[in-house]
Amino acid sequence: MAVTPTRDPWTDLLQTGRDQDRLVGEAFEGPRAATLRPVPADLHPAVRAALSKQGITELYGHQAEALEAAWAGPTIVTTGTASGKSLCFQLPTLDVLCRDAKARALYLYPTKALAQDQARSLNAFGLAKQVRPAIYDGDTRKEDRAQVRRRANLVLTNPDMLHMGILPHHRQWADLLCNLAVVVVDEAHVYRGVFGSHVANVLRRLRRIANAYGTEPRFVLASATVANPVELAEKLTGLAPIALVDEDGSPGASRKIAMWNPPVVDEVLQTRRPATSEAGELLADLVRAGARTICFIRSRKGAEVVARAAQEHLRGTGDAALADRVAAYRAGYTTQQRHELERQLTQGELLAVVTTSALELGIDIGALDAAVVVTFPGTVASLKQMWGRAGRRGRGLAVYVAGEDALDQFFCRHPDEFLDRPVESAILDHESEEIHFQHLLCAAHEGPLDPVTDTEVLGPRLAAHCAQLVGRGELVERRGTFTLRKPEDYPAARVSLRSGSMELVSIVEVTGGEVLGTTEGSRSHSTVHEGAVYLHMGRQYEVRELDLERSRALVTPFTGDWYTQPKRETLTHIEELLDRRDTLGVTLSYGVITVTEQVLGYQRKRLSDHEELGMEALDLPPTAFTTRGLWYELGPELLWEDFPMDVLLGTLHATEHAQIAVLPLIAMCDRWDIGGLSTNLHPQTGGATIFIHEGHPGGVGITRTGFEQFERLAADAHRLISECRCRAGCPSCVQSPKCGNLNEPLAKDGAAELLARMLDR
Repeated sequence: MAVTPTRDPWTDLLQTGRDQDRLVGEAFEGPRAATLRPVPADLHPAVRAALSKQGITELYGHQAEALEAAWAGPTIVTTGTASGKSLCFQLPTLDVLCRDAKARALYLYPTKALAQDQARSLNAFGLAKQVRPAIYDGDTRKEDRAQVRRRANLVLTNPDMLHMGILPHHRQWADLLCNLAVVVVDEAHVYRGVFGSHVANVLRRLRRIANAYGTEPRFVLASATVANPVELAEKLTGLAPIALVDEDGSPGASRKIAMWNPPVVDEVLQTRRPATSEAGELLADLVRAGARTICFIRSRKGAEVVARAAQEHLRGTGDAALADRVAAYRAGYTTQQRHELERQLTQGELLAVVTTSALELGIDIGALDAAVVVTFPGTVASLKQMWGRAGRRGRGLAVYVAGEDALDQFFCRHPDEFLDRPVESAILDHESEEIHFQHLLCAAHEGPLDPVTDTEVLGPRLAAHCAQLVGRGELVERRGTFTLRKPEDYPAARVSLRSGSMELVSIVEVTGGEVLGTTEGSRSHSTVHEGAVYLHMGRQYEVRELDLERSRALVTPFTGDWYTQPKRETLTHIEELLDRRDTLGVTLSYGVITVTEQVLGYQRKRLSDHEELGMEALDLPPTAFTTRGLWYELGPELLWEDFPMDVLLGTLHATEHAQIAVLPLIAMCDRWDIGGLSTNLHPQTGGATIFIHEGHPGGVGITRTGFEQFERLAADAHRLISECRCRAGCPSCVQSPKCGNLNEPLAKDGAAELLARMLDR
């Protein structure tokens, strides 16, 4: 019989953090008792029996409520991590499939790993005679796909496959669509921003095609906590009203929450020990103490760096066997690599995993003691979802390791404000022109667009949008309906739901010819350019050649002690003015802009102290995209006529960085979703102008929020700069980790003065 330890394995670790002033904030969440309700008597007997065999004799309150709501109409369930949300949609689905042998169901997951996990969960019910689940995604072998269409009555897939593999070929899926009773959208909070705007269009296309086959499927959505769950569900599906289930009836583990700030290593520059190094050591200490741990970090490279740091720390202290039980998990791995890591996780062979958001979601990887989040993940909702993975043996540890980033350090200076922050609203815009028009073409490929019958699903402006596409030469009107001008066209192949580029660049290890993984074509200029240092499964590689024609990057093993950072040139062109107002002494505008970027070279920096080791030039073509953004023009009354040009440019540049850093405080986004440009003379405005734009084609309204709350944006930026103790600007205030100009020039004092003058007005 297992004995629950009386002492948490992280007690000594936290005390060390307090002693060294690394631990800057602490909180405690007490345990929560379960609210139980009987299994409804009218649930199908086979499902009731399956629950009983699994030892489930009662339901949590929200599970019972969700079952009743799903029987009545479209529903969204939003409760905490590990609260049993899956049962909220499994029960109504299984009930339908057991009652009607012809009925079909479709489950949508944002990741392949989640679909694999849910398939295992469904098979555990033991309802093989009534329920025949099957996964249909990019990993499904071509020879098995026809079998899935013929046999499965519950298809688990992802929005990408629905968009490219099912809807354009709906005639092959006629049996499913003619009998589609339930559509489940799990992890709905992931569908925000650009990705969410795409998925909202895909779901409308699904509803339209289902209607054409005579069905009106019931939608059930499950989500982590967001501030606007009903609005999110309605925007995603186009349905209203949608019932909300948000009272969590599951038991909650007690949880210690710790804010961890790496120490300052240079008092003058206020630079800190890298968060990746700090997290690697923390992870190693937790593993050594016996805590089964998951560590989250935003970037793929970061996941590799932290895993490697933890492994090296363990080997350096004589724990080589433990080092082999730490691994990274991220997108870009091959199917075989991912499945093997998932197996090791679920079977407990790994003690710690370092991952991007690929494992943020509800995949069951066993009981975990600790969850470490390295740098702010962009939203409080994501942070709490990640922290919620910790809670083994009734208690857990949730750690936030701050980076040098300005927003991270802002939170460390105000830990109580950070720990009490409410979750944000999810922002998406399915009618963002760049996105919506692409999906209208996809819908036209699936069947002629009829403004009379399709308006209810595709929106009241359908006729006007179709007319615009006719004007562009992409649609033609015939007898009141709209079809593709080129019937043989396949528009879905040109639309990527997750990035601005459909093209994938293969990363090939030259000596053995092995394909290590892939990266999006739109990211390749910055991540796998010639000379870039690329990390994969804890090993370093140097890019020898980026072959854009063949969409491949050739790499070789690398043992150097540096990393690379690209240098970019950015230009903006105002395409359309959508709104304008005067405030804080500036002319503030919002509209459509085209952003042109070109990677000019890269800088090599030493891993240990980030010292610059040299700059190398590159010859890569420019890339351009059209998006939404705000910009404001500064008159001479706010600037200094006698200032040297480099100080003026540095003032504008630092102000731009500071406002980009704090925009996530008011919009559900992170710094990597936003870009900017500052100039003393923009050719269209004729004067000093600062631009803040969305980093994805089309935009979805992030900068609209910045435009509407510009006064708060300026105040937060001023607070960020004025509170920082550095002398001339540092990563905690005006330096940006993604600056294409490598943070040159920057004038911290000038930015503080400029923002103060604006606020005085």
